[in-house]
Amino acid sequence: MPKRVNTTKLEIIQTASRLILDNGYSNTSVRSICSDLDIGLGHMSFYFATKEHLLAEIVTMLCNFQWKMMREEANDGISLLLALCLELMTMASAAEEDPIAKDLFISSYISPLTLEIIRKNDAARAKTVFAEFCPDWTDEQFTEAEVLVSGIEYATLMTTETSSPLDTRISGALDAIMKIYNVPDEIRKKKISKVLTMDYRSLGRRIFKEFKQYINDENELAFEELFT
Repeated sequence: MPKRVNTTKLEIIQTASRLILDNGYSNTSVRSICSDLDIGLGHMSFYFATKEHLLAEIVTMLCNFQWKMMREEANDGISLLLALCLELMTMASAAEEDPIAKDLFISSYISPLTLEIIRKNDAARAKTVFAEFCPDWTDEQFTEAEVLVSGIEYATLMTTETSSPLDTRISGALDAIMKIYNVPDEIRKKKISKVLTMDYRSLGRRIFKEFKQYINDENELAFEELFT
């Protein structure tokens, strides 16, 4: 693919990422992205057929960011299982604290295109995190489990006026997810207790801020690699 074509695609991803993370996915239209870039809708559709395909780029970076965070936690002596619990906790907390984060996460679980990315990514991680509790599971079983897990995650993020408090939702979601993967009761209680002792609201705000910076850095890196 010619370098100019690659450059334009990266420019679209960079601009769309910035607008979506500043204004929210639902409040960012393809027309507004085109206007910012001074290109036509037809030009945009050559690279991305729909806004969902742009969301898919962000969700892919989100999945990579979550892998990065889990590896860093594990290197600091925190188990992968606890790191996975912290991940859901920070997502739920960020969604509670920041409407833009909530809109991004909810939109990602509603879109069939991005939901498939999430499930595929999470099934791969689950095979590592829960291997000791599901030693005989096949790839298909992990894939099927993540269909249930993604539903639990969505329910945790999608709040209404009658939703339970954040700590109750986090506790219930983590318990249900770990049950799916045969995590013993004692371990489940220990991990949930550990998570709930943290300042998860502040952590959620910080992690979402770091995610925004991560996307900016990844986009800049993509440009650098294109011209080296």
